[in-house]
Amino acid sequence: MDIADFFDTFFEEAEELLADMEQHLLELDVDNPDSEQLNAIFRAAHSIKGGAGTFGFSVLQKTTHIFENLLDHARKGELTLRADLVDTFLEAKDIMHEQLDAYRNEEAPDEEAYERICQTLQQIALEEIGETLEAPAATPAPLFKAEESAESASETAGNQLVVALLNVSDKDRTLLVEELEQLGEVQSQSGDEKRYEVILQGDISADDIEAVMCFIIEPDQIEIKAAENVQATAPAASAPPVEAAPAAVAQAPAKPAVKASAPAAASKEAAAKPKKAAESSSIRVSVDKVDQIINLVGELIITQSMLDQTVSDLEDQSVGNSSLQNGMSLLQRNARDLQEAVMSIRMIPMEFVFSRFPRVVRDTAGKLGKEIELITEGKSTELDKSLVERITDPLTHLVRNSLDHGVEMPDEREALGKPRTGKLILSARHQGGNILIEVRDDGAGMDRDRLLAKARENGLSVSDTMTDEEVYQLIFAPGFSTAKEVTDVSGRGVGMDVVKRNIQGMGGRVEIQSKKGEGTNTRIVLPLTLAILDGMSIKVGGETFILPLSTVLESLQPTKDDMYAMAGDDVVLKVRDEYLPVIAIHEVLDVENAITDPTRSIAVIVQGEGRRYAMLVDELIGQQQVVVKNLEDNYRKVPGISAATILGDGSVALILDITGLHRLSRVKKEAGKIVNNQHLSFYKEAEPS
Repeated sequence: MDIADFFDTFFEEAEELLADMEQHLLELDVDNPDSEQLNAIFRAAHSIKGGAGTFGFSVLQKTTHIFENLLDHARKGELTLRADLVDTFLEAKDIMHEQLDAYRNEEAPDEEAYERICQTLQQIALEEIGETLEAPAATPAPLFKAEESAESASETAGNQLVVALLNVSDKDRTLLVEELEQLGEVQSQSGDEKRYEVILQGDISADDIEAVMCFIIEPDQIEIKAAENVQATAPAASAPPVEAAPAAVAQAPAKPAVKASAPAAASKEAAAKPKKAAESSSIRVSVDKVDQIINLVGELIITQSMLDQTVSDLEDQSVGNSSLQNGMSLLQRNARDLQEAVMSIRMIPMEFVFSRFPRVVRDTAGKLGKEIELITEGKSTELDKSLVERITDPLTHLVRNSLDHGVEMPDEREALGKPRTGKLILSARHQGGNILIEVRDDGAGMDRDRLLAKARENGLSVSDTMTDEEVYQLIFAPGFSTAKEVTDVSGRGVGMDVVKRNIQGMGGRVEIQSKKGEGTNTRIVLPLTLAILDGMSIKVGGETFILPLSTVLESLQPTKDDMYAMAGDDVVLKVRDEYLPVIAIHEVLDVENAITDPTRSIAVIVQGEGRRYAMLVDELIGQQQVVVKNLEDNYRKVPGISAATILGDGSVALILDITGLHRLSRVKKEAGKIVNNQHLSFYKEAEPS
């Protein structure tokens, strides 16, 4: 067996350990450090070092070795922590992450960065504790290779260790014993599922064994002793030669740790913690496999819709069959349950996104000289994994923008009667079929007059009659910035337009609420998933289209008195003292045989990009769930269309893009392809006041 088979597992585990390390460092109170947090940081470094050594990642192993030794002094109280030291520790963590990425991409790590951080850590040790950290040990070669056999490993004289497997199933035990045979010579094995002991001979340490085994089972499912202490009731100490070993069972779930040499304090802590289940409660599955299952479930739902349509046709022909109808009802219910279960596999909590922002806020606030308190709410709210990956960058830009433009400097806040420390709140919650993510601050808020002045300066078409929401949306215009000077945080007028475009690409929208002097709330509304959509089926002419249900506000029958002709061939509909641009779908998409008289049409009031529109359709068919098919992958990008789906009768229906339709309507009118002059006499000539 090739050790490279475990590479992906090591990379994933190391990523999680580094994330845990960063979180603990950010939460650490330097004036009164929590020993539990210090131990957790140390254990993370120790586990990464052990795995890096096992897989032959020498630069990562050496960096972590020096860092681990310094952390050991900190947790023993021999190194007094300060904010600048924590900054250095965070820098070390970043460099370790870069080294991990380099190994993942089969590249050489940055030698200059390695030398720099090692020199910095050594300097800290010399100045703070008066000694130089021990040089890293030579990196061992990988434990085994594809051409290496158990017999070749057994030829090496070395230690004789007893490896005890606790509460491991027969199937897993067989796999684990095979792995032990790759590490040395298995001289004997005995026991049962509760405790199975393997005596292993070879030039191998307890750390090396656990570095491999803990990627397969939980840390508390393995104990390692020296062979001469087989009869002892407690595991014998097997401390590494350089540093004190970490507490093992205190390790976070599913993280590699060393158990054989836990100190007495950690033993008490371990005893107080509940035992884990005999077998792991989770498995790692490739995202591609999950996507394949979701696609198959989508096809199943389409097939079920087709069968449902067939049964409905039979009912229309007065051919009754209660068994068939009952079977279809059961199939529909089971298909819905299966779909929800499969979709839940891809759902992950927003904590995965929010966990990176304490570092972003800390670093950005430090550069700006501001004092910021970060508050997160709704971390358990779940979102589709693909959306989580795509929302991180836009959210980061919004956070940095809020810190730079929103929250005032401490002295300025104090002069205004505010606390010196500003608040930044990240929250997530479900709202209907969507997820609502908010970035709120208690800063200066937005200045409407200043935004309008800047927009005119940039040549944008604006007016004083614009609503506050429309004015706030100006910050998303390309090149728009109100910053007085360019910094490394913001001020170049790039980014916010990309934020809006990316969020719209996920089927979402951005809304802004602000009050001058009190703060700003930027809201992102996203669908829970991109795979399946709740939609409203509409008919225009002989065509069926789908409107995303999240964009539909209401529907009504327009009257002639509520329709107004505007300059430039535009038409608006008055709805409760609000004038909404009218989009006639049959004109924009060139649909034949559609109703052209607006008073015989149905106006569906929809919302996109923070604006409301009135879309004229012939008929509302009803609500239904549809499986989203990417149009660009299967055909090409079509203006005004976001995706497609397959209906129950096997026909294809296009899913409409609200803002895209409005833009397409404007383009066609400007090009003269939609001419309403012949119909303008139908509408009131007076423009709305």
